[in-house]
Amino acid sequence: MVRILVIDDNTDITDMLSFYLDSLGGYECKVLNDGREGLEAIRSEDFDVTILDLAMPVFSGVDVINSLKKDNQLGKKNIVILTASTLNEQDTEGFLRDGVKAILKKPISVDELTAVMHQFGH
Repeated sequence: MVRILVIDDNTDITDMLSFYLDSLGGYECKVLNDGREGLEAIRSEDFDVTILDLAMPVFSGVDVINSLKKDNQLGKKNIVILTASTLNEQDTEGFLRDGVKAILKKPISVDELTAVMHQFGH
């Protein structure tokens, strides 16, 4: 069973991702709609992959990434960014160099999501 944490403040997106991955079988999804709660879950639980939105109010996905980076944990976690934000080439390269495993753009196709999830064991 591949354990996935989905962190996004948009409940429509988290509901859709969770429903889709659950329907594939072999995935167990936990959904959080708050960046700070998401960071605590990443630190305290063992997930195979975390799908992380960048643009969240109060405590963003960038804050989550920076906290993990500061603790030398970013490269040890399988973080996949899922964002509607426009990232320039420098930002993209920086995230990947720092240890983010993949960057996906919203809206995402199910084929693209499935291909990335296959990298993490299913």
